[in-house]
Amino acid sequence: MLTGFIIWTAVSVLMAVIGVITWRSEKSAGFYAGVEGPQVKNVKKYNHAVAKLWFAYAAVLELLGLPLLFGRQNSPVFIITILGTVAATVGLAAGYHFILAKHQV
Repeated sequence: MLTGFIIWTAVSVLMAVIGVITWRSEKSAGFYAGVEGPQVKNVKKYNHAVAKLWFAYAAVLELLGLPLLFGRQNSPVFIITILGTVAATVGLAAGYHFILAKHQV
């Protein structure tokens, strides 16, 4: 299951890279694919809040991938990874809408 964990880690790193790009962006960052960034009061604070959200998501995703290192193939412990990923993704979207409500003009 080492290969699965390596792929899982690559996806987590990609989410962290999105956070770095968002942190450094001069324009307000769009959160959803293909959507322009919203009009916000303070672009820097908004981008930093969204970047922190991406960093937290990447960290949670990496923690949820740990059963891939220690579990055997088709282990029931993977339900933690599956349900945790769903919950983290819903939390990501909810967190973004909270940030948007706080920073939008």
